[in-house]
Amino acid sequence: MPLFRWISHVKSLQIHKVCLRYPQRYLYNTSKTPQTTVNFSNGRNLVLSSGQYARLADGCVVGSIGDTAVIVTVVSKTKPSPSNFLPLVVDYRQKSAAAGRIPTNYVRRELGPTEREILTSRLIDRSLRPLFLHNYCYETQVVCGMLAVDGINNPDIISINAASAALSLSDIPWNGPVGAVRVGMINDELIINPTRKELSISKLNLIVTAGKKNMVVMLEGNADNILLSDLQKAIKIGTKEAQNVINEIEALQKQFGKPKRVIEPETMLSKETKEALRSLSEMKVKEILQNFSLDKIERDVALNEVRTNALDKIRSSFPDVDSNLVGEGYSKVVKQIFRDLIFDKELRCDGRNLDEVRNISCEVDLYKPLHGSAVFTRGQTQVLCTVTLDSHESAMRLDPLSVVTSGLKEKNFFLHYEFPPFATKETGRMGPIGRREMGHGALAEKSLFPTIPSDFPFTIRLTSEVLESNGSSSMASVCGGSLALMDAGVPVCSLAAGVAIGLVTRYDKEKNTIEDYKVLTDILGIEDYMGDMDFKVAGTPKGFTALQADIKIPGLPLKIVMESLQKASDAKKKILQIMHQCLDKPRRDKKENWPVLEKLEVEPHKRAKLLGVGGINMKKLFAQTGVQVSQLEDTTFQIFAPNQAAMDEAKEIIERHFSSERVPELEFGEIYKATIVELRDIGVMVTLYPGMPPALLHNSQLDNRKVGHPSALGLEIGQEIQVKYFGRDPVSGLMRISRKVLTAAKL
Repeated sequence: MPLFRWISHVKSLQIHKVCLRYPQRYLYNTSKTPQTTVNFSNGRNLVLSSGQYARLADGCVVGSIGDTAVIVTVVSKTKPSPSNFLPLVVDYRQKSAAAGRIPTNYVRRELGPTEREILTSRLIDRSLRPLFLHNYCYETQVVCGMLAVDGINNPDIISINAASAALSLSDIPWNGPVGAVRVGMINDELIINPTRKELSISKLNLIVTAGKKNMVVMLEGNADNILLSDLQKAIKIGTKEAQNVINEIEALQKQFGKPKRVIEPETMLSKETKEALRSLSEMKVKEILQNFSLDKIERDVALNEVRTNALDKIRSSFPDVDSNLVGEGYSKVVKQIFRDLIFDKELRCDGRNLDEVRNISCEVDLYKPLHGSAVFTRGQTQVLCTVTLDSHESAMRLDPLSVVTSGLKEKNFFLHYEFPPFATKETGRMGPIGRREMGHGALAEKSLFPTIPSDFPFTIRLTSEVLESNGSSSMASVCGGSLALMDAGVPVCSLAAGVAIGLVTRYDKEKNTIEDYKVLTDILGIEDYMGDMDFKVAGTPKGFTALQADIKIPGLPLKIVMESLQKASDAKKKILQIMHQCLDKPRRDKKENWPVLEKLEVEPHKRAKLLGVGGINMKKLFAQTGVQVSQLEDTTFQIFAPNQAAMDEAKEIIERHFSSERVPELEFGEIYKATIVELRDIGVMVTLYPGMPPALLHNSQLDNRKVGHPSALGLEIGQEIQVKYFGRDPVSGLMRISRKVLTAAKL
């Protein structure tokens, strides 16, 4: 055998062995490339493919709708982390190159994640996390990168579905797949996965993530006061459409999916230790959870004391037992007792009924310098909301790629949510906001946005600082923010309120079914932590404006979702009644510190006098009074002043600019003496009266003969000539004068 043929034969054998060892990584070399197409009811298709890129990752899928494509990779470590929870990280990153753009920052490359990237990462995380095994504690990372974006189809829905497919095809244990769709409503018609243009005129923007058997896994959306019946219908249709995605991913998984890895069995406490732990803590925990006089801090302190005493006695009786396992065992005991008390007595740890809302108090107009302010307190959750009104120049400009994907160039209303550590009696670093704070602020902002008129002339910044927190601070921000907007005189269409709905279930892990459940209205922090759902719902008396469902079990039946929405609607009405007693309509009597906006009409020939050379007059005006002047049209200017006193001062300064110019009234068709002040190639610059800005008398208007240069006529600087005045140009404001008509008359 020739040498080159022998080498080629050996190489082919090596490649064959590698392909046999890792068949899934090299499927792209075969004719059976993992790919499927999901056909939605509206004819739009989702394409999911694998086996071509990132073959070293545990799973990789490219998803595309139209010309928008996203690549999603998943990697999970093979050794468990020391923590007792799932260390799942989802990173969604937008790429400027995907839209044919170059980043506009100084270094011309992608920097830290933007707000839209963080919110999309949270969206994907909440869609995937409930379906991981409860004992899966292996560090896992999901990376979603944008390959191409067409400005028509949104990449977030593609990312959720591609992540679901990547996890299903990988060897990572996961109880998926899930499917996600976006539901819009135009002219009372529901639309699946609307385009960016359709979404801009849609009354609804709802994302539904569902599992098998129509189990709802995640909900998030905003709406323009949509009715309860329409919202329930949208959730049902979205859940049904998601089944198409699930069916296609399951078919792909059966043919090309890797066998799931075997994880290390969970370390359990011995039966004797469990019984000893329960006997040491059960009665005391029940007593604490049924003592309705305890507040959040007192209850936590009491439970921690029982925990410390129980752990000390367990260590003395079982010296070889792992302390971390004992601590986890105690937490499970408390959680089970907490849930059993709700099922057995239908009473919660603060003494409320299941449908009862906590005590509410609210107050507005707190401090005189603030444009608008409110404090909203619900139980032990308290937020301070302030409203600042500013000029249009203060609007939030979005980054170029967010403009392409969302269609928004700027935001005239934005809400900033702050959660300092003292709100939960803790210490910590005060610095840039985290993902959680950004997500809560975005939800509250979406809840209030539909109530604000689109033609409001000011930019609105609403801040919400959590002073106390014992559950549902984001929904308290909606209530307090709505009152603060009305206190600031913003003509909102109505008050808006929000409430969090919880859930406690008896779940059969073997059958993956819910045997019994209780829906809780206006949940506490402990009910969120030990419960199975945190369903935040906000709206006005007319309908719903926003919702967000965080579900901790592998999906909810539609029956529970519909019941939760009804409970939220009932609670919302009660809260709005209390808020209405505090402030029933936007404030009409103006505060002294409210900003003022006026329009100013300026004749074209006076614009230069108003602005000054290089806009120096406007810069001085802003430095002296804080007043901003912006040009709307050729002759229309807009004056923004932080208050009425600043407006009055600015108007005096502007009047002085105009009054310093003593302009005699010139009559159309009259003849005036003009003094030449400058000779130019195209004509002469003349003045008709002292202090007048020189006006151009063009060569074509100097004489009946063709004039190449004014010197040909013997004209000199300082010479007086007669000209006829024909008014001013209506666009430029320049004088129209002529010497030619006078010379023609002499002839």
